[in-house]
Amino acid sequence: MASALLGIDLGSSSVKVSLIDADRGNALVSVQSPESEMPIHAPQPGWAEQDPEAWWQHVQIAIRQALHQVPDAEVSAIGIAYQMHGLILLDRAGAVLRPAIIWCDSRAVGTGEEAFRQLGHGFCLQHLLNSPGNFTAAKLKWVKDHEPHVFEKANTFLLPGDYLAYRLTGECSTTASGLSEGILWDFHEQGPAYALMDHWGLSRSLLPNVKKTFSVQGNLLPRVAASLGLPPEIPVSYRAGDQPNNAWSLGVTQPGEVAATAGTSAVVYAVGDRLVADEKMRVNTFLHVNHAPDAQRLGVLLCINGAGIFYRWIRHQLLNGTFTYAELNQLAEREPIGSSGLRLFPFGNGAERLLENQFPGASMESLDFNRHDLGSLARSAQEGIAFAMVYGAQVMTQLGIDLTRVRAGQANLFQSAVFRQAFVNTLKTQLELFATNGAEGAARGAGVGIGLYSNLPDAFHNLKPVYRQEPNLDLVNAYEDAYEDWKFKLELKLKQHG
Repeated sequence: MASALLGIDLGSSSVKVSLIDADRGNALVSVQSPESEMPIHAPQPGWAEQDPEAWWQHVQIAIRQALHQVPDAEVSAIGIAYQMHGLILLDRAGAVLRPAIIWCDSRAVGTGEEAFRQLGHGFCLQHLLNSPGNFTAAKLKWVKDHEPHVFEKANTFLLPGDYLAYRLTGECSTTASGLSEGILWDFHEQGPAYALMDHWGLSRSLLPNVKKTFSVQGNLLPRVAASLGLPPEIPVSYRAGDQPNNAWSLGVTQPGEVAATAGTSAVVYAVGDRLVADEKMRVNTFLHVNHAPDAQRLGVLLCINGAGIFYRWIRHQLLNGTFTYAELNQLAEREPIGSSGLRLFPFGNGAERLLENQFPGASMESLDFNRHDLGSLARSAQEGIAFAMVYGAQVMTQLGIDLTRVRAGQANLFQSAVFRQAFVNTLKTQLELFATNGAEGAARGAGVGIGLYSNLPDAFHNLKPVYRQEPNLDLVNAYEDAYEDWKFKLELKLKQHG
């Protein structure tokens, strides 16, 4: 058959692998491993860790499953998407020194905030566009301060996608976009954030080599190729964090275009061509996948940590998995807008940047045993997640970002009619859904990286929306009332918590 492109999407719940036809651009197969969710370990409150070796095992399983289903696929390139903001430390022999500290871990909040004060808000906003906050750089400093016996053995640090590339190719490298997501990129100097590293006493030698997002970043090791059933020397030619990659997967590459996701976390991601910084650091700006010094492309990212993980928690912990998500969605559809006054707040997955790094925990408000049932709970959870996204989106509009049209994949919470309705009518936006995923996007990126496509639009020549939804004027007021009540109760909680 014609050549295929292979994409890997490393999430915190599972690893997804897709094969696409390199010439036609259509998906050949998509698989995931494990079928359930990978565990997140929390040795202490607010911590979140995963085993990088488990990621690698599931990557191998998923690749083998995909190739088994399409045995005549001739893979010509590999692309990687990955959960952002994580930290992996390797020693000189390339061994992992400790479990990965992942994106929703809150331990380094104070570390980053202290640097924000010491370096000065003005410096950070100009050079980093963000507070060092709770990102990869701050996690690295936390290890230096709290686990010196580990840190002294560290030869380099990697992001989760960098680690997968290392296991595939044997090369330690990262990208400029990746450094920016770790708050290790200086936007003013257009290079690594040496001033921050020097301030924290982090040796510059810890930085891996920087490769272009769309480029040959290494070639498949012979022993790995043999294990996977692939020819050796296949190039790894694309790498990006999951949210920039999700936007890329939806063809969101130009200023004014907006993408959204609602998986474990929920994200609104807007591409622009100007440096944007939120003084309260509720949203963050990173380099987009197609950024170039002479054509700035920056992604402004709103993240709600507790989204699908909240809905999953309800299903597994409260309902013992006895209902499928489809069944819960059907129950939710029977309930009125506003869930008869029941309000759920999904902030139980680490410190929320949107809430200025507060961690109020998930909560429920106005539960009435005589009025509310399982359908109310399901609907209120979905509305609460959608309302949290809208609450953050209002910060983005204050920064001059237009959110009147949003693209999303036809997956996760966006499969639910209740969630789509709450999102569209509360935000008052047009929603376009696409039948694609992050692994397919990574595969398309790999094609660009080897020069298979002459330009970025060519990688998406057959990608069309499969569903559109506009705000329903008959529903907007009802959602506005429910949202304002939810917002009032949230802000009262935050005031009490703070």
